[in-house]
Amino acid sequence: MEKITEKLLLEKGSPKTSKLEQIKTLNLSKLTLKHKDLPVRLLSRLQSLERWDLSGNRLEEFPKDLALPALQHLDLSDNQMEDVTTLESLSNLEELKLEDNLYITVSDNYKLMVLLPKLRIYNGKDVSTTANHLRFVYSENLRTRIIAIWEKSFHLPDPITEEKLSTLRKDFVNTARQQVRFGPSSVSDFTKWKVEIMAKEFLCSLTEPQEEPESTESPDTKEKSEVSTPTKRKQSAAVDLRSLTPHKKLCADLPASPAEASPRKSGLSRKLQTLTQTCTPRVSPRKTSQPPSTPTRGQVRAETPRRGSKVQQEDDGAQIKQRKRKELQRDTDTLSTMKSCSQTKPVSLKPLHVLQCHSKQDSSEDFSTQLWACAFQPLPDSTGGGGGRLVATCGGDSVCVIDCETGMVMKKYKVPGEEFFSLAWSTVLMSRGGGASAQHCSVLAAGGKRGLVKLIHPRNNVAYGEFRASRKALSVLRFNHQQGNFLLTGSYDKKIVMWDIGGVDSQYNFKVVQLLVLEISTTPLHICLPPISPSSNLLTACEDGLHCYNTQLGTNNTTKSRSKEMEITFPIYKNEDKDHDYHTIDGMSFLTDDIVASKNYMHGCIYLWSWSRTKAQRPDRKDRTVSAVVLAELQWANTEIPYLALNTCPGQAYIVCGDDKGRLWTYHVTNLQKNSFQTGRPILPTEVLEWPTPERKGLGQVEGPSINSVAMDPELHYLVALSDKNMVIVWKREESC
Repeated sequence: MEKITEKLLLEKGSPKTSKLEQIKTLNLSKLTLKHKDLPVRLLSRLQSLERWDLSGNRLEEFPKDLALPALQHLDLSDNQMEDVTTLESLSNLEELKLEDNLYITVSDNYKLMVLLPKLRIYNGKDVSTTANHLRFVYSENLRTRIIAIWEKSFHLPDPITEEKLSTLRKDFVNTARQQVRFGPSSVSDFTKWKVEIMAKEFLCSLTEPQEEPESTESPDTKEKSEVSTPTKRKQSAAVDLRSLTPHKKLCADLPASPAEASPRKSGLSRKLQTLTQTCTPRVSPRKTSQPPSTPTRGQVRAETPRRGSKVQQEDDGAQIKQRKRKELQRDTDTLSTMKSCSQTKPVSLKPLHVLQCHSKQDSSEDFSTQLWACAFQPLPDSTGGGGGRLVATCGGDSVCVIDCETGMVMKKYKVPGEEFFSLAWSTVLMSRGGGASAQHCSVLAAGGKRGLVKLIHPRNNVAYGEFRASRKALSVLRFNHQQGNFLLTGSYDKKIVMWDIGGVDSQYNFKVVQLLVLEISTTPLHICLPPISPSSNLLTACEDGLHCYNTQLGTNNTTKSRSKEMEITFPIYKNEDKDHDYHTIDGMSFLTDDIVASKNYMHGCIYLWSWSRTKAQRPDRKDRTVSAVVLAELQWANTEIPYLALNTCPGQAYIVCGDDKGRLWTYHVTNLQKNSFQTGRPILPTEVLEWPTPERKGLGQVEGPSINSVAMDPELHYLVALSDKNMVIVWKREESC
């Protein structure tokens, strides 16, 4: 109380000349204030106050019914706010900051946009569009459903008595709260709150017509975009650990199937068992056993003899010297090109959000669902808003589309009984009919345990179809970036199939045609298409190595079924013994048009190697192998956990790979010198981003999980990592001064 009084008096100079009614700006930041420390009677005199800074305190709520008619800017960041409804009295507030209030969820954000009719800027972002949608379109949809419930099941008593009206009000409001279903279930807290208010208003309008609230219809009544947002859960963490719940189901949802083991929840070798003893008591799903008949990602095949990887050299000495000179020059040119196309200085990344958005049965206590794949929306569809910051994630029975900046789950698609393992974005043509020209639209394909590919048009919030790609689980999906309607699916029946999914019309009719089948020896883990020739060659990382296939369609290759052209081997293979099998390639991505980054399971390094020079070699006639032309090795974590996939950001010359402790190992390739590949010494990472250690209130910090997948937008503004503990971690690039 003394601190506030002193501050108020000092705002206008000496106590003698101070007039609280004239204060326009007030700074009460970092005074460790609690809500009970705010003197409402004294503060209510601030009738001219326009800007108020209350950041850095310990406020759990704002003083209720504190009317400040001139207040337009309020900073409540870095507090402990829980109840946002107490801000309702600030009817003229235009800008509000609530960052670093860990208990605030997006449902609370929605409440603010409805409660504060003039709110335009929230946490530094213009929310006018979202706010108007909630105030008009969303509210009108709720109103329609509330009226339908009344007309179906309720009527006014005759005669109307206070007792009967009270009972009716209670029953009607409770029924509306339970039966009104609109918007994502993950914002049910907001929806039920709003339904309760509107149901009471509607009933009041029937008994007291003069009190009927005036409604304004929005012209955009056809908008169906659904936002999936977190339910409220208290935490105390450096970043927001939000519990998000699935909502939007795909068209033609399948009935739940009998419980069966996930193909990815496989048993590993006994080497892994000793490692898991030091981890949390909860056994990771990927470490549990499953029936032998189910193909697994984790089976380590030490008993299989390995082929040799040496390539016979037939050149004479002069030819070898000349070739090595050319190769050295090409390596130098390649690394110079990488340096010129990247930032001069490494980027700085900070954790922005930690989200739970694939929980089983909407449970905020689910830390077991594994998340498997993520990818950013292609930029050509950015005209619709959010391009370059929308990322899709999959795991469990749901697929999410997340806005990386706000942390909002913009769309969520759920298929009971499914377990999604992979997804991929592409751009196809949508015909509009009536002679109108076709337009490009961004579509999302997702697949998993059931062998079905789901096709989704997120912008229009439509899951428009599905097709069966395999009788067994799908492990990987990949679109051809030059031929957007060509989709490759890899599955646990040891096949990679190329499909033409075509385009769609205005009614979402589509046709799928099988183009090519590649027979492989084991389950494919990753598919890479060379940037320059995506329609001619395909690289697939498998449990038994890295294989190359010819995928050219044409008169010379009329057969739909193909066998591999060659297998690419790596130097680490020479160190294999009965306890160490390094053939599993569990991470692979192109860094440039020619350089590939890949990693071998249990090998604590990442290889950088040349695709063109490797391909140019003559395969061994007997086993069709060639040795990868390795340019450099990047030091990585020592772990025996498989399937920790790496990814690259070619535009910024970055490589990122997570480990089994929640860390992200980043490599800015401008650190590579032209002779680095000659030294034989692994290159250290540019930076290792530590796990942000979010906390569950009363249960301590969440230990660093295994990072199963990472993705970056082309400009590296955001980095997204998926864990095996149902957490999506969003990192944001900090702008340099």
